[in-house]
Amino acid sequence: MNNARTGPFWINPDDESVEFPNIELALRDPDGLLAIGGDLSPARLISAYRNGIFPWYNEDQPILWWSPDPRAVLFPNQLHVSRSLQKEMAKNDYTVTINTAFQRVMEACAQPRKDGHGTWITAAMIEAYCRLHTMGFAHSVEIWHGGELSGGIYGVGLGRVFFGESMFGRRTNASKLAFVHLVRRLHDSNYALLDCQVHSAHVKRFGAGFISRKEFTGLLKQWCASGASNILLSGE
Repeated sequence: MNNARTGPFWINPDDESVEFPNIELALRDPDGLLAIGGDLSPARLISAYRNGIFPWYNEDQPILWWSPDPRAVLFPNQLHVSRSLQKEMAKNDYTVTINTAFQRVMEACAQPRKDGHGTWITAAMIEAYCRLHTMGFAHSVEIWHGGELSGGIYGVGLGRVFFGESMFGRRTNASKLAFVHLVRRLHDSNYALLDCQVHSAHVKRFGAGFISRKEFTGLLKQWCASGASNILLSGE
């Protein structure tokens, strides 16, 4: 691993160590780029999340590791649900499941979208996170209409922190429904924090805001101390 005092640092994929450089050494432009290379092994991914780092790259790039500053987060007890979405939920014309279609949710999130997002979820990413799912670290929430998968969200749970990765919707409000049900389940399961990574209008409307990277890593030390996914979302 590069010992320079500024990022991005190179991680040798053959290096058995899964430690990352100090995230305070991440670049300011592009914001949060810390390291390049490595692999998507369960040990490296878990190490990354514990330290406030996540992978985000395109198919034609090496693995890029990020830790932006500030960080977009949502405290589950501060969830805001608009009146219009409450009315949509009151219709009760959909079904919610937990961890029943993890790979399908990831594959749907990987599909190209009008805003250009989603293509960063490569085949290697799907394989890696499905391994985490099998190990009990990665989870999904699914929304079904008439037996068809219409929306969903997935991420990684460590200790009392859930690291949201991506969501999708094939029907109006389906992704919003998945997000709300995830946050409510996190609240009921005693999770303390939902990491939204980077800010967007989609998560802002639910009450997400910014905290500094320093504050974020302090919360990780407090709530991810055990490391293991000791509070799991259960299936329904």
